[in-house]
Formats: sequence, structure tokens, C-alpha cells
Amino acid sequence: MRIIGGKLKGKQFNAPAKLPVRPTTDMAKEALFNILYNTYDFEECNVLDLFSGTGSICIEFASRGIKQVTAVDKHSGCVFWIKSVIAQYGLNEIDAQKADTFKFLAQDTHQYHIIFADPPYDLPNIPLIPQLVMEHNLLTDNGTLIVEHPPMLKLNHLPGFTEVRKYGNSSFSFFEKVI
Repeated sequence: MRIIGGKLKGKQFNAPAKLPVRPTTDMAKEALFNILYNTYDFEECNVLDLFSGTGSICIEFASRGIKQVTAVDKHSGCVFWIKSVIAQYGLNEIDAQKADTFKFLAQDTHQYHIIFADPPYDLPNIPLIPQLVMEHNLLTDNGTLIVEHPPMLKLNHLPGFTEVRKYGNSSFSFFEKVI
């Protein structure tokens, strides 16, 4: 995985091969960060990175000066890897937590400017992610939820849906807070 922007720009990370992950492609990540970087002041943003895997997204946010990012993954190897990168590069704005995403969403009481979810594509309950985020009021008033998913999965019927963007074999569905 490669960091695209910020203080770690160009840095290559070689996560352990045994991690159960499918990292976001560089093309999709670059497009996503172009959108977000032009929308938010990262120095003021709190971010939630769900199904964080190798930490590609949370590390990218930290590299670009995000205020705070909470990275959640249920696989202990993924969390251990992210924590090792945090320690090696002093990325103290990242809080890596081992937790089941759905339980975390049901119990979390914080609000976030940006929530990014990159669940396994074969996960049957991906549509539950936006529902839980809205139900538990986890977005700030101008916040955005982005769910990465396979293009054949349609999430446009869910509350708060605003748009979908396709990048190769991935789609990003965007959601805003339902008032």
C-alpha cells in the first residue's frame, strides 16, 4: 500500500500477507481524497474508519493532517499492524480499536465529520452500515458517510443516500445526515 498525500506521501507499506484484506486501490483512494480534501478542513475533522484492514485509509488521513481518526477492525492482526505503524511514525491522531463494526456502531456515542466503511464485499449486511450510522446519529451536521462496495450492490434506496461513484471494481456510496 502506498500513501498518496501529506507528510508520508510516496511511502510504501508492506502489510503482512496473512491479513484478510482487500485494500482500496490507489486510483479509488486518490479520487476519494480529492473529494474529501476539497470539502473538509482536515485539521478540524474527526474520522471513523470502519473495517480498517491494513490501515490504508486511516494512515492516509493521518498523513494529511486529520485531527483524529478512529480505526476499527475485528481482526487482531490488522489492529496490531495499524498500531505498529502508529508507533513507528508517531501517528498519535489514530486510535486503533479491535471491535466488531456493527457492535461498535450500535454503542458509539461520538459524532464524526467523515465515516468511511470498507467492508468485505461478500458481507451480506453492508446496507446495515448506513442504517446504524443514521439511527445512532454518528454524523455531524455536515458529515459524510462513504461506503465502499461492489458495483452490483445498490444502496441508493437507503436514508441519506446522495450519490454513488464507480472506480474500477469498486463503488463509493455517499450518505449525509438525515435530519
